Amino acid sequence: MTVTPVAERIVSADSHITEPPDCYTKYIEPKYRDDAPRIVNSESKGDLFVIPGMKPIPVGPLSSAGIPTEQLKSLGRTFDELHRSGWDPTARAADQARDGITGEIIYPSVGMLLCNHKDILYKQACMDAYNRWISEFCAADPSRLYGLGQSALLSVEQGIEDLVRMKDMGLKGIMMPGFPGDSYSGDTPDYHDPYWDPFYEASVELRMPISFHILTMGAQRHRGPKIASFMSIIRGNQDVIAMFVMGGVFERVPQLKLFCSEADAGWIPHFMYRMDHAVEREGGVFGYKGMSKMPSEFCLDHIRLTFQDDWVAFKMCRLDDTPMHRMLTWANDFPHLDSTWPHSQELLGEHTSHLTDEELRAILHDNLAECYDLPTSPAPANAA
Repeated sequence: MTVTPVAERIVSADSHITEPPDCYTKYIEPKYRDDAPRIVNSESKGDLFVIPGMKPIPVGPLSSAGIPTEQLKSLGRTFDELHRSGWDPTARAADQARDGITGEIIYPSVGMLLCNHKDILYKQACMDAYNRWISEFCAADPSRLYGLGQSALLSVEQGIEDLVRMKDMGLKGIMMPGFPGDSYSGDTPDYHDPYWDPFYEASVELRMPISFHILTMGAQRHRGPKIASFMSIIRGNQDVIAMFVMGGVFERVPQLKLFCSEADAGWIPHFMYRMDHAVEREGGVFGYKGMSKMPSEFCLDHIRLTFQDDWVAFKMCRLDDTPMHRMLTWANDFPHLDSTWPHSQELLGEHTSHLTDEELRAILHDNLAECYDLPTSPAPANAA
């Protein structure tokens, strides 16, 4: 069935690559090569990414887009069964054109979980290797592929150096680890501390927005059956938003933009209300120091959220005349398990029919183009 694209320009705010077998072994510094993340085949579990100090990562969920729910499985798949477009930029153009996507902000897959590695020097070496690989991947099709780099953020100085290096490599922003540096031991200040302000100022100056993705903040505790853990995934991003807003980061660095990825967005109106209520009613109890704007206003100006099939997010675009669409950026999450590929156009047609042209353009393209300094005219959706 041929589906007319909902919009001429659609940039996915959150897509992923599937790291190929040599992503780390070939590109990591020699000191770490013997211990670099690598694919190992298990007779009973299929191909696994094996990383010292972490549980093995099955490759299947990294590339399950388009597979019917009843056929999904976590174990038993091999790398050669995955979407080639997860690591081949030529195949990528054809697959995303099939979904009506004209460009995409690209996140890692294995690299998300590497954010939780306890050895910060090893983590930095892996992230440096990934940056080398993703810069080559995106350079093959720079009008469509907008890669984000990674850094362990060992210090504010090293973080700034990494930002500059990423910019020079053609990358468009940075995906932050859930916790900076050696914060597991308490030796590195958390992200709301003024210690990090020079890094945020560099982000603004270089036009390299910061981003936090789900699954990069360690395991979130949940109660009940295993599937209940799915409901806890968004909490890490909610914690980040509250930390940056109430910690005064945006007061001190007023041009900073922060993306929270794949945690949906329909919950944000209540979350903004809850923060406003906290500072109005409980501020004195918690020793909160007032700022120039309410938390909800800071959210509107500085927070951007990515989501896939969250129809609630589309419904609340004009909540009490508040321009919520400014905060929203849509994604197809290709080629991950939660991806809307290859049915994104049908989904968007259903979920966006009530939006104005301005709101639709903002959510599907303009909000991203403004923050990430993207080309104003991405490749046409039917290009292959």
